[in-house]
Amino acid sequence: MPRRRSIEGDAGPTGRPAQVLPEGFGARADHLLRHPRFRPALAGYCAGMSAGASIRWPYYKLFDQLGRYLVCFMLIHNYYAWRYRGGPPPTLSALQKVAGVSARHTAGFVAALKAGRLVEVAADPADRRATLLVPTAIVIAEIGRSMRLFVEAVDAIEERRPGHAEALADPHRLGDLISRSAAYVLANGTLLHAFPGVLHFTQRDCGYPLLTAVVGRHYAQTLNAAPPAGPLLRRALAGRLQVSPAHVGSLLAEAEARGWFAVGPGGSVTWMAEPFLDEFERWSAWQMAHFEALREPSDEAPAALPA
Repeated sequence: MPRRRSIEGDAGPTGRPAQVLPEGFGARADHLLRHPRFRPALAGYCAGMSAGASIRWPYYKLFDQLGRYLVCFMLIHNYYAWRYRGGPPPTLSALQKVAGVSARHTAGFVAALKAGRLVEVAADPADRRATLLVPTAIVIAEIGRSMRLFVEAVDAIEERRPGHAEALADPHRLGDLISRSAAYVLANGTLLHAFPGVLHFTQRDCGYPLLTAVVGRHYAQTLNAAPPAGPLLRRALAGRLQVSPAHVGSLLAEAEARGWFAVGPGGSVTWMAEPFLDEFERWSAWQMAHFEALREPSDEAPAALPA
């Protein structure tokens, strides 16, 4: 049976590798990769990414398939670009222009988000006829989870006290950082498309959280400093990620067939291909360097952004 794709991507900046990397980006990523605390910190990231969702309306529709993620990602971008930087009103039509998926799928998914009370609507103060899409704190937290955890990983690597990730507990600060990241993607392309193995998992339901669970388990088996990670049993993973055990089994079988990794019957990672692990680690270092480059002086302030 062909696999289900809830939202198909369109051509555009969200479907191609970034054309321009910031000055010093590669050197910063290489510094992080070589750091002795990099892998333990990345293991902590994997533990956070593979944990169960904080909400049950169904989580897999929010994060773990690239098309749906992009709709939420750009919805948050539009709202905070309008709120803080003079961007156009965050309407549905504005979202359809940048979401990276078809207008029909964007409208349908936004309707589902509104039905689940995960996106609110408000009248535009400048034009009462226009309806604005307002992301809730729950959506911001889930879409920004990877970003916050990558920043937290750099905090651990650099032993920063207090850490930069602490400010991202404020949904407005996290939403604004998401907006800056999305602005980079719209101008340059994504950092994701340079890593085809990671990209493969993001295009599958629950694929990326499952990938982080596998890498986290591998680190737990091979690193003394890694946090513990339970066995990768299909039924337990399916319950945590809100998909079927058959789907989890399909993802694991695909990975083994492609020569990336294998999970044994007892739930341990029996082998992990070094080139694939290298790709995941470089992707992670790129993400860490990306979010560091987006920081602004105001991110240091302890006070929340204005309501």
